[in-house]
Amino acid sequence: MTTPVLEARDVTMRFGGLTAVRSVDFTVNSGEIVGLIGPNGAGKTTFFNCLTGLYVPTEGTVSYKGTVLPPKPHLVTQAGIARTFQNIRLFANMTVLENVLIGRHTRTKEGLWSALLRGPGFKKAEKASEERAMELLQFIGLAHKRDHLARNLPYGEQRKLEIARALASEPGLLLLDEPTAGMNPQETRATEELVFAIREQGIAVLVIEHDMRFIFNLCDRVAVLVQGEKLIEGTSDVVQADERVVAAYLGEPFEGAPGDAEAAEVEAAEAEAAEAEAEHSTKGEAQ
Repeated sequence: MTTPVLEARDVTMRFGGLTAVRSVDFTVNSGEIVGLIGPNGAGKTTFFNCLTGLYVPTEGTVSYKGTVLPPKPHLVTQAGIARTFQNIRLFANMTVLENVLIGRHTRTKEGLWSALLRGPGFKKAEKASEERAMELLQFIGLAHKRDHLARNLPYGEQRKLEIARALASEPGLLLLDEPTAGMNPQETRATEELVFAIREQGIAVLVIEHDMRFIFNLCDRVAVLVQGEKLIEGTSDVVQADERVVAAYLGEPFEGAPGDAEAAEVEAAEAEAAEAEAEHSTKGEAQ
C-alpha cells in the first residue's frame, strides 16, 4: 500500500502581479518516481523551489508525511526532503569525501563545544559519518576518488557526487533538478540506473527534466506544467498521447493557453528570483 510522502495543495506563487504557479495540486507517494515536465517558462523551477522552502508559496501548503513544511530550506532538509540543483553546487575546493560529509550535518547531534573539545562523543559521531559517507560513495561508484577535489571530477561524476551529498541527509524524498543536463547518452543511462537504485532503497524521487526519453523511461507518473498550471498527470503513455502536451512543446496554441508574452514573463521572474537567491547565498557565505 502506497502512502503520500509529499502533498502540495493549491500551491500558488506570485512575483508582484505575475502568477508563476497557479493552484497546483501534486502528490508523490512512497516508492514512486514522479516526473515534472513542461516547456520553458512553465513554472517548474518556481514550483520546485516552493516544495523545498526556497520560496514561500503565496497560497497553498506543502506537506511531508502529513506535516506542513516550514518555509526554510535547512528545515525542509531536516524534515526528510533533499534536492540537487540544475547548476551543480558542489564545494569545488573540498574533496569528494568532504562534500558528502557536509550533507550529513542535519543528521549529526554534536554541537559547537563537542566539536571544539573533540571528546569521545564527537569522535564516535565523526567516525559514523565518515563510514556512512563512504557507503554512499561506494553506492555511486566514487569511493576510489574520495580524496580527489570535487572540481577535478568529470562532469558526470560531479552530478553523481551532488546526488550522494543529498542522500547523506538520509531523505525520504529526493528531488532532482535536471539531473541529466549536459550529459552524454552513456551518462544519462547511468543516471537512470542510479535513480532506480535509489528507489530500491525506499526513497521516493521527484524529477524535473527536459529529456523526455529519460523521463518517460524512468517515471511511474508524469505531471505536465504549462504556464504555471497543471495540464495533465498520468502514466507516460497517457501523457505522451495527450494532444495538448504535444502542442505545448511545439509551441502551438490550444484553447485557454497563455501566449509567448506570459511565458517570457514567468521565465524573467524566475531568473530574477534565482539571482536574488544567489546573491543572498553569496552574502551569507561571506559573513
